[in-house]
Amino acid sequence: MSESIIRVGIVGAGNNTRLRHIPGLKSMEDVQIVSICNRTRESSQRVADEFNIPKVYDTWLDLVQSDDTDAICIGTWPYMHCPITIAALKSNKHVLCEARMALNANEAHAMLRAAREKPNLVAQLVPAPLTFKVDNAIQGLVANRYLGNLLAVEMSVSTGGFADYESLLHWRQNQQLSGYNVLFMGIWYESLIRWMGPATKVIAMTKTFVTQRYDADGVLHAVTVPDHVDILCEMACGAQAHLRFSDVTGLAPQNQIWLFGEQGTLRLDASDMTLYGAKQGEGALAQIPISAEAEGHWRVEQEFINAIRGKENVTLSPFEVGVQYMEFTEAVTRSAQTQRAISLPLYGT
Repeated sequence: MSESIIRVGIVGAGNNTRLRHIPGLKSMEDVQIVSICNRTRESSQRVADEFNIPKVYDTWLDLVQSDDTDAICIGTWPYMHCPITIAALKSNKHVLCEARMALNANEAHAMLRAAREKPNLVAQLVPAPLTFKVDNAIQGLVANRYLGNLLAVEMSVSTGGFADYESLLHWRQNQQLSGYNVLFMGIWYESLIRWMGPATKVIAMTKTFVTQRYDADGVLHAVTVPDHVDILCEMACGAQAHLRFSDVTGLAPQNQIWLFGEQGTLRLDASDMTLYGAKQGEGALAQIPISAEAEGHWRVEQEFINAIRGKENVTLSPFEVGVQYMEFTEAVTRSAQTQRAISLPLYGT
């Protein structure tokens, strides 16, 4: 596409959309946000007034099918990502879809098929942003054999709080809205994919300790989304990984990831994205400085628009990556339910 104006419609104005996507898109030259549809007309109008968006639609399908847009930014909860994405692509619109990709692997594959049927359109997922600062450094160290052959991975991610029985039901605890996207499991697995590639086998145990919650209307719901997860993985690179995610381990140690190799070790302090390392023969880990030039940064909207204009390809994150992390999250659930190891990929791509 030439340097003509790219007109964007917004479907779903969640927190990330208001904080990141709308300001990011509005800051770019020759990009216009022309329409919005949120869950209600009133909430749509509030966002339209806040960001000076000229048109409000009552239904997302009307917005997607209208000829007043070239691209759609989807900021809804995961349960709507698949139908909106497929409708947008069928309407010949580029798609930037919020993470997590979908409810499950089947929906993710349907989205990927729809994107491949329209190779002239850009289909991008909002990438996991937590490790942007260190991704380039870790990728470089792994590629340059700092670790030698990678042997083992230890990842521990906790909110640090005790089991909370009082808070209202959050959409992330509602499987109808969030699907198999448990805690921050998919986000961190996406980072692992960047550093070392995907898993080939998963064995998991999960537990839901807080089994009931009230919603905002005072209705009591059963909670089936786990709040504690332990996973063992065989990685395609040959390493074995142990991943733990928890919302109930009060005062747990800082979140951290260890990469153990034949010739070296890396540790990432995930609280501030500080990287430490040591080679075999060195006595202790030392901080690995990361230059400002090597640090990655949030540029999701820029990458999306540049891809539409043909200036760059989508690297963070194409739909293929989303399929990988959605297959992983589904494999975790399948393994926990069946008490069996689940091989990946689940389906051919």
